[in-house]
Amino acid sequence: QVQLVESGGGLVQPGGSLRLSCLASGFSFSWTSMVWYRQAPGKERELVASINSGGTNTNYANSAKGRFTISRDNAKNTVYLQMNNLKPEDTAVYYCKAGTWAAWGQGTQVTVSS
Repeated sequence: QVQLVESGGGLVQPGGSLRLSCLASGFSFSWTSMVWYRQAPGKERELVASINSGGTNTNYANSAKGRFTISRDNAKNTVYLQMNNLKPEDTAVYYCKAGTWAAWGQGTQVTVSS
């Protein structure tokens, strides 16, 4: 079955950086678009960034543009989210999702605080 394992979260000061990873299995990763979402306490889950199967097309939420970069390594079945210049409002649990598959991983907590 589809499995998604996110990692790389943690506590970081404002202005800092983190690189999230999502290791995928159970489907044809190299043929599947991937998406990063996040959910802050008391808020709905929101899309952060997406990438097509070949890694040639990316899209970002306005809040992520210019600070976050989504990428993928199809040889490693892994999608990444490089997050720079982090702000307290980026604090959330970050999840990856595979195409139209319904499965979610456990998420990885990102906390931006001084």
